[in-house]
Amino acid sequence: MTLTPEAPARTHDFQVRTDPAGTPLAIRYDGRIWIVDPDTDTQHWYGRDAWWDSRRTAAVGSGDTVSIEYWRVQARLNTASALRTFTLRREPLATQWLLESIDDRS
Repeated sequence: MTLTPEAPARTHDFQVRTDPAGTPLAIRYDGRIWIVDPDTDTQHWYGRDAWWDSRRTAAVGSGDTVSIEYWRVQARLNTASALRTFTLRREPLATQWLLESIDDRS
């Protein structure tokens, strides 16, 4: 299953648990808990919001309103299950994560 970047999943049954530093540890998706495999390559980067298209305004001192946080992690249901690659996204100043994509290829 692959979601399009233009339409990430906005579902109530999607949550990300992170460590204190913000690194994803587990993903609740579709009623199941996927554990991020610490032995796989985790990728973390930031993109930029096209603020000129969204026409969002922010009060002075609101913080960073243009950096979109991304994580690409590999997770599994249990030690015997196959890895799935999850790409997660968090919009500027948002508290909830969005599911950008899921890929069955590891």
